[in-house]
Amino acid sequence: MAEDWDISDSLDDVYEEETDDEIEYIPVFVDDEDQNGYGSDTSAAQARTGKDIQGIPWRGMRLTREQYRYGRLAQYENYEDVPLSGETADKKYKQTSKGGNYYEFFHNSRSVKPTFDHFQLRNMVWATSKHDVYVVSDDSIMHWSSLSQNITEILDFSGHVAPTKKHEGSWLEGFTQTRISTLAVKDNFLVAGGSDGELVCKVFNHPKLI
Repeated sequence: MAEDWDISDSLDDVYEEETDDEIEYIPVFVDDEDQNGYGSDTSAAQARTGKDIQGIPWRGMRLTREQYRYGRLAQYENYEDVPLSGETADKKYKQTSKGGNYYEFFHNSRSVKPTFDHFQLRNMVWATSKHDVYVVSDDSIMHWSSLSQNITEILDFSGHVAPTKKHEGSWLEGFTQTRISTLAVKDNFLVAGGSDGELVCKVFNHPKLI
């Protein structure tokens, strides 16, 4: 029950239920749609009736969303390259006010699954408008439209990626098994960088790579 939960308990222990000397781990995130539809997309209308905006079935868990959030904030430590950099920033810069309504939830699509090769990477999600988002998903760069709810593959990096033109003096054309580490999109032009120094450019109205 909610009143029995204490922050001193490990979150791992909280999510365990003992049944006949066996431990059953309660999942926090679900990928497949269950009988209540929690694995499917979530609309604003569904959110107003109580469905979690991330599709997490909190009703079947021992913790509420608020309790889990409180525990994560209390126990999780952010990775810092510079020790105490977070505390230094808190003292130096003015704290933001809380409690304001900065946005309204509209829709959560679970068909869009961004992936990251390393937890420190940035610029892996790029929005060119209010309705167009480009993301890295596994070995591909995908475009998702919030208007049509469609996701389209723009580039596939799983195999050999090579430019249309041959470049003089370059004996090796293209890349293989590229791990995408950065992304930028603007004015129908896409640039993607790889973890080993690869650089790939594409114009959207051109069928081939530059």
